[in-house]
Amino acid sequence: MTKNSKSDAVSFVSHHSSFQSIVGSFPSIVLLKEDVDGLATFHEACIYHAATKSVFVTSNQIPLPNGQTDDLTSNKKIVVTRVYDQDDLTKVVSVDVTPQDLVMPNGGINYKSGLLFCAQGNKSNFPPSGLVYVPNTEPPYSTQYLISSFHGKAFNSVNDVIVHRRDGSIWFTDPCYGYHQGIRPQPELPCQVYRFHPDEDSIRAMADDFIRPNGLCFSPDLKQLYVTDTGAVSGAEDVPFDQTGKSSIYAFDILETNHGPFLVNRRLFAFVASGCPDGIKCDTSGNVYSGCGDGVNIWNPGGVLIGKILIEGGVANFCFGETGTLYMCNETRLWKAQLGEHIRGALLGL
Repeated sequence: MTKNSKSDAVSFVSHHSSFQSIVGSFPSIVLLKEDVDGLATFHEACIYHAATKSVFVTSNQIPLPNGQTDDLTSNKKIVVTRVYDQDDLTKVVSVDVTPQDLVMPNGGINYKSGLLFCAQGNKSNFPPSGLVYVPNTEPPYSTQYLISSFHGKAFNSVNDVIVHRRDGSIWFTDPCYGYHQGIRPQPELPCQVYRFHPDEDSIRAMADDFIRPNGLCFSPDLKQLYVTDTGAVSGAEDVPFDQTGKSSIYAFDILETNHGPFLVNRRLFAFVASGCPDGIKCDTSGNVYSGCGDGVNIWNPGGVLIGKILIEGGVANFCFGETGTLYMCNETRLWKAQLGEHIRGALLGL
């Protein structure tokens, strides 16, 4: 398949004839932005803001500048960067827009008029791990905690988040990565999936039995929930990748009852052979995309791998833009793929 990039290490690879209908006749990949200092600026969140044609991303944990220390985060920080997409790639700009009171953010999503981030918190639990709403997409970037504990017990290190478009409930994962990375206290809770309903101020544990639940997304019809388990990666620097560990996507049916939804019929949707599935999204046809160790892998609704967007170094998270565009976080680089113009992300439907 065709490609357009600054590296021979990116390409489209088909595993099923249906992949052609996704990538269209003229697929391409371009390098949108690169961190000139080699820092892992483009790691997670990846939230598309249509009004300004910009993407909000969170960095990986990067060392504090020389002379600065913070024992509560093991001398590391995470920044939020906003990248403004431009037709002329020479004019693409990025800006540090990290809200002052947002501590070690990770995943994020569009929410109401602004943005919703997963704050992992620090060793002191002040501020805690939880969900932080940023109501303005322009300065000043004020913050507001929506939830900061499970009935008084501290979350481990909230990782990724989605919003149910019908009932407004917020679903999120809470693995224990922060503890193993030296930025959080010892866990007080199992690694679980939660549902928070802001209008009711209620919080429920929805699914457990994960090693490290990570990304999550709804199917377009909101009848299924997909959750990635990245248990093969411990998070500790001195622990190697576990080749026999969890590197899987699980699917649940969402059973609606008079007392609220329940997750039933848990099943293995897919196993990833290259790295772990991290961020996960669906398109409006129900195909499932996930950032993996070799790029973005794509399955049909039946769990059959139909194709890959190969990117050397892999992809942690990504988001759909408009008319078939896909923005992909590759640590030091932010890539932009053009799929078929008919492709729409289920989240925004653009």
